Amino acid sequence: MKTPFLVALLAISLSLSACGRVRESRLNPMNWFGHSQEDTSAPLGPVSNSVDHRPLVPQVTAMTIERTSSGAIVRAEAVMPAAGWWDPELVPENFGRPTNGTLTFRFVAAAPVNPVAETSAAARTITAVYSLTQAQLDTTSEVVVTGETNSRRARR
Repeated sequence: MKTPFLVALLAISLSLSACGRVRESRLNPMNWFGHSQEDTSAPLGPVSNSVDHRPLVPQVTAMTIERTSSGAIVRAEAVMPAAGWWDPELVPENFGRPTNGTLTFRFVAAAPVNPVAETSAAARTITAVYSLTQAQLDTTSEVVVTGETNSRRARR
């Protein structure tokens, strides 16, 4: 009576211990886009056909990709040199289509009319988001957000 119980207990405990590995594996869709990594190389590639006079943010400080029921949301942050920057946007390059599996965005913002220099970093932080559909995700293996001096990328 004790032997089948112990065998069942051992089998269950081994099965549950394997769950930790699935959580960290590439099979788990929640891990497809992990934490972003900074890349300081110069951005190359085609750009969109729209004329946008907003400058690139100086440095992209954070980027995350959050899964949703209909796709994902790309969220990027930047700390600006002064408070008052407005209209931040992630502008897709190549008309929003991935190039060799890479979807690239330019992080731009409009300059303030009257900048306020002496403020905290939290007051100077701006955030921009872009919604991706499941169809865009199906052909994308990497997302890149580009600033003036760096870019951040997240891979599947």
